[in-house]
Amino acid sequence: MVIYAPYGAYLPGGSLWHSQANEAALAHYPGLSVVIPSTPEDAAGLLWTAMHCEDPVLFLIPKHMFWAERESAEPIRAIPLGKARKRQAGSDVTLIAWGNTVEKALEAIQQIENEASIELIDLRSISPWDHDTIEESVRKTGRVVIVQEDTENCSVGQMIITHLTSQSDLWNSMVSPPILVSKGNVMIGYNPIYEYAALPDVQRIVAAIRKSTSTRTERAPVAAVADRAKSEAEPARSEPRAPTAPTNTQSITVPIMGEGIRSAKIVALLKKPGDRIELDDALCEVETDKAVYPIESSFAGTMGQWKVEVDATVEIGQELGTILVESADHVEGTPREPVAAVAGRGSIPEKPRPTTAATRREPALSPTITRKLSRVIPANLQIDARWDAIRKAREAAKKKNGRNAPSPSVMIAWAVVRAMEKHAPFRRLILEDETIVENENFDLGIAVAIEGDRLATAVVTEANRKSWNEFADVYRKTVDETRSGRVDAMNAPVVISSLGAFGVRAAAPIVVPPSVGTLFIGSAHREMLRNGKQNETAEVITLSLTFDHRVVNGAGAANFAHEIKEQIEEFMIPVEETRATKS
Repeated sequence: MVIYAPYGAYLPGGSLWHSQANEAALAHYPGLSVVIPSTPEDAAGLLWTAMHCEDPVLFLIPKHMFWAERESAEPIRAIPLGKARKRQAGSDVTLIAWGNTVEKALEAIQQIENEASIELIDLRSISPWDHDTIEESVRKTGRVVIVQEDTENCSVGQMIITHLTSQSDLWNSMVSPPILVSKGNVMIGYNPIYEYAALPDVQRIVAAIRKSTSTRTERAPVAAVADRAKSEAEPARSEPRAPTAPTNTQSITVPIMGEGIRSAKIVALLKKPGDRIELDDALCEVETDKAVYPIESSFAGTMGQWKVEVDATVEIGQELGTILVESADHVEGTPREPVAAVAGRGSIPEKPRPTTAATRREPALSPTITRKLSRVIPANLQIDARWDAIRKAREAAKKKNGRNAPSPSVMIAWAVVRAMEKHAPFRRLILEDETIVENENFDLGIAVAIEGDRLATAVVTEANRKSWNEFADVYRKTVDETRSGRVDAMNAPVVISSLGAFGVRAAAPIVVPPSVGTLFIGSAHREMLRNGKQNETAEVITLSLTFDHRVVNGAGAANFAHEIKEQIEEFMIPVEETRATKS
């Protein structure tokens, strides 16, 4: 029997149900074979073997690999279980990986190839696993770094390290402690930022290799014991090569933005050549059928050249431009004095590292906002709204107006304004002295991410007095100008926020006075809904409303949220050119 199943992360939005690595738990049971291929050739060869195996085989395919299109010229050959694959020969460090982490390991090797000779082994078969290939490699290099997508606790990586260090000849030949690079002992979060922060990345692998090679071959002698009376010559191995000057150019590429998304359109280039880039700065924005995504920087430095233009269609993985990385990012690449040896095996003191001055950063929320939040009595409720009407309206608008078609965000904002007209409590403002005022004509706020991981609020003034065409035009211009530094007076009773571009389905936003409510719009996803006497799946978005209980009660907030739901589910682009002006 073969159980063929998706596995792993590096594909945002799976969270704790769909992005976990669980090979250690599965390999724990005797009689079960577990394989995790990293190439199409290995997948085909291992599947052939699994289909002809007498024992049950758990065949885990990294989901990230499903979306990687690769051409293969190699003929399909059966691959025996328990046989690793040497992807690259080397003499300084043994690097072991499997599944998704093989791709990360190859990227790390490319980045550090001038500093050390690295032997990369793709384990690919977890149970049984290839003791001989790994032992032979470690005897040659004396160093081992293991990269796994699973958590550290009770993991396959720990099993391999235990095996290596329990062999007396291997233990005696190693010149550096084994290093395990793994996912943190946490669940994968919904937000892609949290997902990638938890997973092994190229920078962590490079740092582990540099740490391993920073230990010299000289070691304190190991005390002789009865079964080791016969002296053995230390295996000859090469010293890590001195690093050459690292390449300072890093590529900006289109990341994976969700299952099924293969291409996107460039809608804005937010940085110009020569602009200063900080970590996590938004570099550009791309639009898919689902949402507009900001592409953020993984490096600090200076903006290089863009290789695309606005309105260009780009593919996942395509290079968009370059960043010139500061030399400080490569300080760890210089040779270091050896680190302390493993306890009980002698020690070589580590040279004190020079200290660097810490950089002061502003808090995410200003003191003024923090002070205002201290008085809020927040409450939150959530409700799902069907997405069909918005999707159909968007598709019709794109056919009619092309790239000038209003976005789904504009359509949702229009629905919110119509709901605010019917629910007076959400036309109110709460002032500094806690006076509550209610207006017939009102503004609408839109939360906008700006440079430096900061937020600003774009304000559509007198939103209820505008026609559809006016509203759509003002919405787009106001958001663009806010991203460029415009600051509006904030007198919007309701602010709309969204992280749908990151695949976030639901969140509990904060509400900051004078506003009385903040509406979070989740990403479109499918849910099982009741339709009469039958259940059916439908594409929905989750509306999450946080409101200030000093101004609005729960029943009023629920009615308001339900009204927004109905406005969204019944949405049609208004046919009138102008909207009657209220006196």
